[in-house]
Amino acid sequence: MEKEVKKPATAAKTPAAKPAVAKAPVTKAATAAPKAPVAATAPKAPVAKAAKGPKKDRVFANRLHEKYVKEVVPALIGKHGNVMAVPKIDKIVLNMGLGDVKDDTKKFTGAVDELSQITGQRAVITKAKKSISNFKLREGQRIGAKVTLRGPKMYLFLDKLISVALPRVRDFSGLNPKSFDQFGNYAMGIKEQLVFPEIQYDKVEKVRGFDIIVVTTAKNKEDSLELLTMIGFPFRKGGK
Repeated sequence: MEKEVKKPATAAKTPAAKPAVAKAPVTKAATAAPKAPVAATAPKAPVAKAAKGPKKDRVFANRLHEKYVKEVVPALIGKHGNVMAVPKIDKIVLNMGLGDVKDDTKKFTGAVDELSQITGQRAVITKAKKSISNFKLREGQRIGAKVTLRGPKMYLFLDKLISVALPRVRDFSGLNPKSFDQFGNYAMGIKEQLVFPEIQYDKVEKVRGFDIIVVTTAKNKEDSLELLTMIGFPFRKGGK
């Protein structure tokens, strides 16, 4: 029998212990470098303003506007206390009734064009606000034209009215000084549009008139009459 050969017992392997390594403390790096101080900017030198030239003269719409500013306002400022309280002309409204040609487009348009030529501004067509069977009038139907003048165009029309149109009126003896309302507004009527130089007699189909309303900032009739008289309105003397 073969003898069992005994192998020498080997020592059990033990895992080698790793040497402990001391870890150095980790310090977080600065995320951003410190900003360099900003150098102070030098103060801006003051900019020298250009010397102002002589004050420009005021531009007037026409001689009537110049007369109001240079003569009427200084004369009335003592009575009213200050410049803002001095009455003035606010606007002028012209109305022309065209009910007789409301169904005739050609004649209606011709009358509107004549009013536009006289005032130098496009006339606005007025329409009926409600229906009236007795007058054969329907709501929204064209019945007339109107123009509202302000500013330079207002003074230009006034100058033309006083200097050119009114002297051409037949048997003209002056305006009625009693045609003021309680608010100081003056109303007058023109019977013929032919007194204005813009209208050509050969092209007129029918002689028409229109109303003129002069709206002022005066508080009463007396102040308004004084204002319009100084501007140049030719009122009849004696209040007749």
